[in-house]
Amino acid sequence: MLVVNEQQIMHTYNMKEAIKDVEDVLKAKVAEKIANPHRTVIEFPQHEASALYMPSADLVEEVSAVKVVTIFPNNPSNGKPTTQGVVLLSDAQNGEHVAMLNASYLTRLRTGALSGIATNYLARKNAKVLTVIGTGAMAFEQALGVLAVRDIERIILFNRTAEKAQKFGEKLTNFGVKVPFEVVEDVSIAVRQADIICCATRSNEPVFNGEDLQPGTHINGVGSYLPHMLEMDVTTIKSASKIVVDDLAGVKDEAGELMHAEKIGEWSFNDVHGELGQLVGEEVIGRENEDEITLFKSVGAAYFDLAVAKGAYVKAKEQNIGTHIEV
Repeated sequence: MLVVNEQQIMHTYNMKEAIKDVEDVLKAKVAEKIANPHRTVIEFPQHEASALYMPSADLVEEVSAVKVVTIFPNNPSNGKPTTQGVVLLSDAQNGEHVAMLNASYLTRLRTGALSGIATNYLARKNAKVLTVIGTGAMAFEQALGVLAVRDIERIILFNRTAEKAQKFGEKLTNFGVKVPFEVVEDVSIAVRQADIICCATRSNEPVFNGEDLQPGTHINGVGSYLPHMLEMDVTTIKSASKIVVDDLAGVKDEAGELMHAEKIGEWSFNDVHGELGQLVGEEVIGRENEDEITLFKSVGAAYFDLAVAKGAYVKAKEQNIGTHIEV
């Protein structure tokens, strides 16, 4: 078995490669070539934390994966990362376990790739201003996903702690992002100036007012992934002319803001425009005019992890990266 750590993956596998691999798996899912059993979530309320167990398989290429990821938001105060995980990649011809890959970066990367793909189909072609709300670990690859598909000229950052937003901007600069960033302390200002908004928080209440959205805005909502989480308000949901989701079955069970809007009778899952795979496969249409507000909602699914794990494994083998162990 090949064991590949996070730093090795980061140095060999990037956002543009992830976007291609995720697009390919989206097409395969639409073609019914992917098995994706529902994931299991175990919550640890005393820590406001959860563990997710996510299996999937490519039935044509005959490879399977199981991701185990834990999300402990209080970890940074103890010097540990919020999100930790591994992906076990197996050969579905003979059952051999071929690789174990650190999943923390891969999870962030595939989520950023999903938002990048959605942005490419739903955001205005001339979108120039990206607003990032919530500058935690997941947000970095969200920004990279958008930057991979749009010529952004300005990045606005909002976080409850302005200092954290400043450090996030500096991290983008150190990574090589040449787009200037600005930290604001009023989320309404950040939203009103945005062409594209990336929301990546674990909030249980809306983090911005939907009334501040301007015509033509595209929103990527990736932070909330449990029924009690409400990252976006009902106004935002009702303002969107097109709501595209990464995986409809998962969203129906886990997208708290959409579940809440349906529960109170303000919206229905029947109003979902389509899944991202249908958008990529041209079964549904993307943005149709400059003024419509569009929304992409993502809660994640195991076959996205399969896509990037397989991609990272291939690159690791090509570049002779990782450690071989006997199991």
